[in-house]
Parts: sequence; C-alpha cells; structure tokens
Amino acid sequence: MRRAFSAAAAGALAVIVTSCAPAATPQPTTAAGAATSAAAGTSAASAATTPGSGASGAGKAETLHLAQFSDQGVTVTIGLKDRAATHATLVATLTPDRAGFHLYSVDLPAGGIQGVGRPVSVTTRGALTAAGPLTAESAPTTLALEGTGLTLPVYPDGPVTVDLPVTVAEHGEATLLVGYAACSKSVCLPPVSGHPVSLSIS
Repeated sequence: MRRAFSAAAAGALAVIVTSCAPAATPQPTTAAGAATSAAAGTSAASAATTPGSGASGAGKAETLHLAQFSDQGVTVTIGLKDRAATHATLVATLTPDRAGFHLYSVDLPAGGIQGVGRPVSVTTRGALTAAGPLTAESAPTTLALEGTGLTLPVYPDGPVTVDLPVTVAEHGEATLLVGYAACSKSVCLPPVSGHPVSLSIS
C-alpha cells in the first residue's frame, strides 16, 4: 500500500512521502499523523508538527514527522527539522522493538568489523543531497565480544536518534536509504541494508 501526504515547511519546502518499503516486500507504512488530516482537507504540516517534541527531543527545533516503518525488529521514524528554502536536517529515530537490543555506531565500517555488526546509516539520492556527516544524538560505548577479541562501538540499549543535514533541490524525487542491525548480548537480528523511503520535493 502506498500513502502520500504533503507538508509545507517554512512556506518554502513541501515534501510528499510516497513509499517507505520495497514494492516486493510489504511493510507497515505510515505517514505520521498525515493520512487523517489530508483526508479531512486540513494542513498536514499543522497536524504533523509538534513544537519541542518528537525525534529531536524536548526543547529542540520543531520536527515535521514524515514517515515510519518497521523492519527486522526495529521501528524507524523519520522527520525533518531546521527547515529553510534549500536546507534542512533529516532526523531518524531507530527504536528496537524488544528490550535489551542495541544498534551500532554510525562510525562502524559499512561491512562491520570482520563481518560483525552494521552501522546505523541514512543516505540520500535525488532531490536531497547530504550536506554534512550523519551524527548521533547519543555517544557510543564499546562492546567486547567474548571469545572473539573484537570490540565494537555500539549505542546503549534502546532508541537512537541520528541527524543528517541536507541540501534540498527546488523540486524532484528523492529516496532515503536507511540501514542498521539490532543485537542483544546473545542474538543478532538480520541486518537491514538500504531500506528505501521515497519522497517528492515540490
């Protein structure tokens, strides 16, 4: 199922979420708070924007919530903050669905260390271009894997929020690719590589 909505950002940027999942793999897809307001003919921006709350946390810039999906034991919420005519910051909060699971640092190599672990990653294609590095709002710790000699940078158990500054084209199609892997002390879930979220910029 495809859902779409538009949201005006600072009067200059409109984003339409067209899909959060690969067509061949049906996934729960929601455009947070938007389907109802769009059907009622009201502003999706006013329904989806919550001052001082959301993925960026209390007391920070307003965040416009764009989409949410779940894949391999993690729920991912995507939003937009610091909106201007040509610049914004994408915000992604990744929350393991079960207690005791952690995610790996954005600084982990793409293939992990000796194949172990996968970093949290958000990359862009099309009308959104990364304007800086992906950063996390919490600091990683180190996890020593018993019997392997490996030490991996991981975030504390629970949700992790990452920010990506982007340059916004005047209009066009964009795709976000989200990657991660969730592990506990005893088990790792299959990694997610490049889960797509499609956007239209106008």
